[in-house]
Amino acid sequence: MTVKDLIQSRAEVFSVSEDFTVHDAARYLRDKQVRSVGVLNCQGKLVGVVSQSDISDKVAAENKCPAWMRVSEVMSINLVAVPPGTHLDECVRLMEKHAIYHLLVVDEEENFRGMISAQDLLRVIASDEKARADMLESFIFSQR
Repeated sequence: MTVKDLIQSRAEVFSVSEDFTVHDAARYLRDKQVRSVGVLNCQGKLVGVVSQSDISDKVAAENKCPAWMRVSEVMSINLVAVPPGTHLDECVRLMEKHAIYHLLVVDEEENFRGMISAQDLLRVIASDEKARADMLESFIFSQR
């Protein structure tokens, strides 16, 4: 299975502008019920990621005002991205190697296509393992 298979049914790609206030970004994360989103510049190109952790570590923990800060001041810029054709096992390896919970998906034209999370991958792996176990069980019990 590839990243494209995983994200193709999603109706929306979650992102904010780098000019958003941190307060607006936090509300967006809450309203969309996601933990992180891509950050786009005025040309629509991916320039970073902002997460709940960025907001809590760089704003709340430092007692700064989220209404006066811009997303560009707190976003993460060391991005790990994959093309849509990447196999999910490679995504797991990249997340482990970089100690991250999300991977950005960027196509050949460098357009932001979304994110996949460790939770997304766990859901797929668990489903695959259950299917394998069910198949093995049916094979074993049909032999008796």
